[in-house]
Amino acid sequence: MSTIRQFQVTFDCADPRRLAGFWCEVLGYVVSPPPAGFATWDGFDRSRAPEDRGAWYACGDPSGAGPRLFFQRVPEGKTAKNRVHLDVRVGTGLVGEERLAALEAECARLLPLGAVRERLLYDGKDSCIVMRDVEGNEFCLD
Repeated sequence: MSTIRQFQVTFDCADPRRLAGFWCEVLGYVVSPPPAGFATWDGFDRSRAPEDRGAWYACGDPSGAGPRLFFQRVPEGKTAKNRVHLDVRVGTGLVGEERLAALEAECARLLPLGAVRERLLYDGKDSCIVMRDVEGNEFCLD
């Protein structure tokens, strides 16, 4: 029998702190503590070479149940559709109009944070809303 392992989801991005802040708001996550030996992230960044400041950031589920999210700065921009994306589960157990209303309410909450609505997929029973985060990464409200 295999062992269940912890995992983190890593995002390549231009601005790790901004993207981490967005996902903290979406998921109710909190910023991870700074690396050992530092009281704050700003203190950690000041200890690094200028070109390495702000190169990564992390956040996690305060309950410890969800995976850690890690954001690392990369030089290249996003050029194609994500191969992996997050489904934010806001309509679990709901169907039809009730499900659609829950998805639309969450969409309305995320738009002022910088999310972009791409399209609604709805067949009268099941639905999801395809969105983009503040750096253009696709995710779904499901």
